[in-house]
Amino acid sequence: MTTTLTSAVKPRAEDSFAITFAPLSLEEIYAKSDDPANGAVVVMSGMVRNQTDGKPVIALEYQAYEPMALRIFYQIAADIRLSMSDVNRVAIYHRVGRLQVGEISVLVAVGSPHRSEAFEACQYAIDTLKHEAPIWKKEHWQDGSSTWVSIGACETSGENC
Repeated sequence: MTTTLTSAVKPRAEDSFAITFAPLSLEEIYAKSDDPANGAVVVMSGMVRNQTDGKPVIALEYQAYEPMALRIFYQIAADIRLSMSDVNRVAIYHRVGRLQVGEISVLVAVGSPHRSEAFEACQYAIDTLKHEAPIWKKEHWQDGSSTWVSIGACETSGENC
């Protein structure tokens, strides 16, 4: 699957996407991905961890170019449906603003009749989001310093940033 933005993709009514300052709810995203035809709902929750490469982190700050990020989210769902037509629902939510250790920064959920499709689609969605969406992360360190994380550096280092 490849993400292309050659034309504007409209989201399906049964899918759900957002960039938000509000805390994310596992229960809400699960419900948005549920459907009577599902045999599986796979949810991926990305959280703020307390360290990066052994260096203590106290918070992360996320910024996004929302119109483009949402277009990427819509395209991710469209790409999933091109290769896995049985997928019923896709939900992608990402927070912006300052988040503390333990807070959820991203939730991706996929509902499908079969678990293998749901797992594959969920992994594709988060991996593609991380590489394509214009969302930036600033790590705030315990020593008072901070660093913007470069997506390009994540790709070249093999890190799952």
